[in-house]
Parts: sequence; structure tokens; C-alpha cells
Amino acid sequence: MAIASHKSFSETPKGRGTGDNPPNRFERLTWEDDPAEIDPESHGPATQFFKDTSRSIISHNDSPDIPFEASLNPYRGCEHGCIYCYARPYHEYLGLSSGLDFESKIMVKLDAPALLRKELSAKAWQPKILVMSGVTDCYQPIERKLNITRGCLEVLAEFRNPIGIITKNHLVTRDLDLLQELAKHDAAFVTISITTLDAELARILEPRAASPRHRLEAVERLAQAGIPVGVNVAPVIPAITDSEIPAILRASARAGACEAAYVMLRLPYAVKDLFSGWLGEHFPDRKEKVLHRLESLRGGKLNDPRFGSRMSGEGPFAEQIRQLFQVGLKKSGMKRREFHLSTAAFRKPEAATPQMKLF
Repeated sequence: MAIASHKSFSETPKGRGTGDNPPNRFERLTWEDDPAEIDPESHGPATQFFKDTSRSIISHNDSPDIPFEASLNPYRGCEHGCIYCYARPYHEYLGLSSGLDFESKIMVKLDAPALLRKELSAKAWQPKILVMSGVTDCYQPIERKLNITRGCLEVLAEFRNPIGIITKNHLVTRDLDLLQELAKHDAAFVTISITTLDAELARILEPRAASPRHRLEAVERLAQAGIPVGVNVAPVIPAITDSEIPAILRASARAGACEAAYVMLRLPYAVKDLFSGWLGEHFPDRKEKVLHRLESLRGGKLNDPRFGSRMSGEGPFAEQIRQLFQVGLKKSGMKRREFHLSTAAFRKPEAATPQMKLF
């Protein structure tokens, strides 16, 4: 049985999305640090990285809300620290917390490229669209050093297996060469998530992700390189970012995006309390309004996990958001995002050397 730490800072440490480590819902025991022993001037814990020894890399889902059935995630946990991240509760399966642990204790799958090669080489593998960052961002800061995502792209380019990438990080432009190679075969698409165009809001909402300006620059560079690129207006936060939808779509279209989608804010499990605490710290005057709007979208609750409604919500306000997005999409000249990539060029590189073939 794990015993999870529950350390809370009176204010969110610099560069973090939260200063709280709420108890793990699966663990019966927790310990709490004495508040008197927590240094109020502390910048919080340094990020720690742990080797993930998973024996497979491709995950499958049958969710009707998600336009792909297979994905790979080189990392578990995410240093970007986005306060709203729906993936935070996955850290509880590791005996950790959805809070500060999620953004400061990162599992890295160093063997991801080798595992991917093995799975794509298997006789049972049928080529299909894979998505990176279906859970946590494959271009979070440590990727600059570890190159795990790039290693996976090298394998995908060799096999010509189609890949869709979702990221908030300008670092994706580092891999233009591999993405261009895949794009030649209609086998690559990149989606940049843009929550807000307000740099100060982004700093406290997504503290270690690329700035809005750099995300738009990434869209521009990808488009100029001939790589199909779209934008996720996600998540849409009522009374905070919803009014920005038209402006985000206009800016994205000017930068070269060809498709767009949106996702309403989701607050599963401990994320509800983390987000509520974030509102109290940064938007105390709007906290109740935001929460009430969310409840109006989610049948009186702060979260609704049902397929069909969890991504967009229900009710009059949800319909207003849908119409606002549709009008903005039309005016920008973009179309709704689709995952139409081709598997026609897929190949399995020969494992045998020329000398072996002689026999």
C-alpha cells in the first residue's frame, strides 16, 4: 500500500499550475506535512523523472467521442502544469496525486521507439492512424533533451504509418523534417491547442507550455512546411476564455491552420477541486459565476463523464458556444477538424540484411 504525500503551499509555486497535492482516491493512508514546516518562499519541488518500464506503447480506445482508436504517449504526467488537465487523475493509478505530483513526477518511456517498432512490425498490426498526446503532451519540456517523441517519429516515418499529433509546444517544429516526410504520403497532421491569446492568462493557466504567440508561430511554420495543421480551442472555460473563440479562430487561420475543433472544460475527480482552488486564487470575483456556468453545462454537476456530452456539454449555454464556434469557423474559412489520413503508403521495412536474403 502506498502512502501519498499531501503537501500544500499557501500560494501556487512559481512555474506550477497548483501548489496542492490532494489525497489519492485509491489510497487509504496519506500523510500531511506540517504547514508550519512549509517554506512560504519555496518555489516548490524540482521536477523528478522516472523510467517507465511499460512493455507496450500503443493504447486502444472505443470511445465514440474520440476520432481515433489508437494512440501512444511517451510520457505519463506533464510538466506543462495546466490546471484544468483531464489527465491529472491518471497519476493516481501510480499511487501519486493529481496535483503537484502530476506536474513534478514524470514517467518517461525511454524504450518507446523500440516498443513502437516491435508493435508495427508484428504480423497482427494493421496500419491505422496513431495519435500522440492523446493524454499528456509528447512535446513537454524534457522532450528537448530526451528525444523520445522524435525517436517515435523516426520509426513512424520508416513504416509510413499515419500519425496525428496534439501539442501546446513550439518544440514540434524541431521535427519538421520527419513530419514533412510523412506528409508526402498524407500520413501526418498536427493540432496545436490554443486556450487563450492572453499571455498573462496563459502563464497562470498553463505555466510551462508555450506562449500563445509561440503556438501561433508553430502553426505558421508547420503550414509553410506543407504539413497540414489545425487548432484545438481547448478547453473552453466559461466566463474566462469562451469570448475568445472568434479571435483564436481568426488568428489561427491567418497563421495557416486549415481545420479547428473545440472542447468544453472537463473536471474529472480531483481536478474539480484543483480548478476551484485555482479560481479562488486568480479569479475570486468570477469563481462562483464560472462554477455555476459549468454546472449548467453538466446537468447541475461540475463534471459529466457521459459519452456524447462530456466534450461539449448540454443546455442553452452549450448551444451558444456551439453556434459561436460555428460562426467563427465559417468566417475564418477553416473547416471542422477531421482525422482523414491515409494508410496506403504503409510498409514493413525488411528485417533481413542483404546477406541473409542470399540464404
